[in-house]
Amino acid sequence: MPYEVQGVVSRAKGQPVTLETVVVPDPGPGEAVVSVQACGVCHTDLHYREGGINDEFPFLLGHEAAGRVDKVGAGVTDLAPGDYVILNWRAVCGTCRACKRGKPWYCFSTFNAEQPMTLTDGTKLSPALGVGAFLDKTLVHSGQCTKVDEAAEPAVAGLLGCGVMAGLGAAINTGAVSRGDSVAVIGCGGVGDAAIAGAHLAGATTIVAIDTDDRKLGWAKDFGATHTVNSRNLTEADVVAAMQDATHSFGPDVVIDAVGRPETWRQAFYGRDLAGTVVLVGVPTPDMKLNDLPLIDFFSRGGSLKSSWYGDCLPSRDFPMLVDLYLQGRLPLDKFVTERIGVDGVEQAFERMHHGDVLRSVVEF
Repeated sequence: MPYEVQGVVSRAKGQPVTLETVVVPDPGPGEAVVSVQACGVCHTDLHYREGGINDEFPFLLGHEAAGRVDKVGAGVTDLAPGDYVILNWRAVCGTCRACKRGKPWYCFSTFNAEQPMTLTDGTKLSPALGVGAFLDKTLVHSGQCTKVDEAAEPAVAGLLGCGVMAGLGAAINTGAVSRGDSVAVIGCGGVGDAAIAGAHLAGATTIVAIDTDDRKLGWAKDFGATHTVNSRNLTEADVVAAMQDATHSFGPDVVIDAVGRPETWRQAFYGRDLAGTVVLVGVPTPDMKLNDLPLIDFFSRGGSLKSSWYGDCLPSRDFPMLVDLYLQGRLPLDKFVTERIGVDGVEQAFERMHHGDVLRSVVEF
């Protein structure tokens, strides 16, 4: 029988979200129903509400979640009711050209549940990132469930489902930070601080945190930043000089842009060492352009210019490993949880996020 549960719905661009009854069908072939125990309030959810992703309203928000499998559909053999899982939005297909060449983290044909979740009048909902987890139970493809050690509480484990994984992966997977490297991170919100934590975990010896908010720079130190730069009143040349001053005048080996604006990308581009790497993990808006970079600078500086989508993660590989590192006390995931709220507090959490008051608000069920 279908479930009827309360979920957070965004009906129109820029309008406050509402708590509404959502109909969740029994799982079909290849699908699973998961009882959500916790779900982080991610900036991507706010992008959906603001129409920054697409206009397929109404949206069922929430995607950064952990919980237990309630039911599985026909053909599901690797999950069972009671399994403790983190939800992900990259259920790799195994058959596309990326998967076949051994790079499933680039999968071009990821899976989602085929059946829609709906409002009680039959209106189909668009689940955020194919998940939709601001509700007691959600329907996903079985490949969107990654089993992890249940010793990690859901409010912490679920953060790997999006933002924290994006930042950690930007450093470890995309940027390939290794022992002795120098790293700079521009933007010290949840994703940027996760990149700092990832760089620290990988053995970087110099980690420069750059932001316009001293409070966020204080958080960055908690995750391993060795130097901080408040860029509020600095020019591009000043920011570049600050990165170089912290790295024997050379510039960092890897600069991670967790903001995603042309001006911060330029700072990353010119601030890195010769043959250094730029990683763009902050998400630009469609109207942003780079218009004034001389092509000779691309050629003469060398190195790598990369974008990082979901931290180039493979959930089946990365989630269990990172949970184990957390349980060993080597990865401070719990420091990302600023507050725990009810499902009726999402709109207020968006406001606190907008003002930079939190790293993560987490809805607990």
